[in-house]
Amino acid sequence: MNQLKHLLERSAFGVCTYLGEKMGIASATVRLYFIYISFITMGSPLIFYFFAAFWLNIRRYFKNGKRILWN
Repeated sequence: MNQLKHLLERSAFGVCTYLGEKMGIASATVRLYFIYISFITMGSPLIFYFFAAFWLNIRRYFKNGKRILWN
């Protein structure tokens, strides 16, 4: 079960984990609230989720020192 959890957390961009760490609450709680809000609003928080995932990947990319070199 833990292997499945780690696989899902790695493939889910880590947005809920990041938000949970910043707000000081468990990432599982953030995931549950995100799922509940998504059902209530018919999926509109997905736009925020994908934007946050994109932003976190860009931040991670720049933190690692891999910058894009334009020719």
